[in-house]
Amino acid sequence: MTTTADAPRSPGRPRSTRVDEAIVEATLDLLAEGSTIEALSIEAIAARAGVGKATIYRRWSGKDALIIDTLRTLKGPPTMPNGATAREDLVTLLSQVGHNPDSRAASIFPCMMPTIQRDSDMHRLYQELLEPRRQVMRDVLQRGIDRGELRPDFDIELTLAMLTAPVLLQRLLRWHPKLGIADDDLPERVVDALLTGIGAA
Repeated sequence: MTTTADAPRSPGRPRSTRVDEAIVEATLDLLAEGSTIEALSIEAIAARAGVGKATIYRRWSGKDALIIDTLRTLKGPPTMPNGATAREDLVTLLSQVGHNPDSRAASIFPCMMPTIQRDSDMHRLYQELLEPRRQVMRDVLQRGIDRGELRPDFDIELTLAMLTAPVLLQRLLRWHPKLGIADDDLPERVVDALLTGIGAA
């Protein structure tokens, strides 16, 4: 898949960061205003950004490549914990689940879910976006095993889901009012509950 880093461009022509940002911002604005990914067009993005379609195609191979770069920008880089203990690192990671540096994420990501579920290409792109974050948590769990903090026989992939899902569900949907809104101690409570099962004796 071609992204910003390897998209074709005119030989010798300097890349304009401001133009890149304008295109990404236009894409985010259109998605936040309710445009579905299927309905979103390069023409509409170009018009909002004030550029020609050719300008976009010099930077991205097509809409999918632009969308995944845009969503990666929206989420920001994965949190990198300090490696003190598995518990501290997991609490750090879960504290960032459902939090995004851009307020438009709250409008965009829930609306994307139907598209992700029915469109295999978009599901693949979404997995590419999530995988680096999953890998950071895998690394934390593996370090915990290596240091003797965690049992060596637990299911790491299942544990990723069991850690992340309660916080994400609560923050996005306010699923259970008795749990609060997960802005305070829910990440810590989830980690401690799971460590009861996966912590070393």
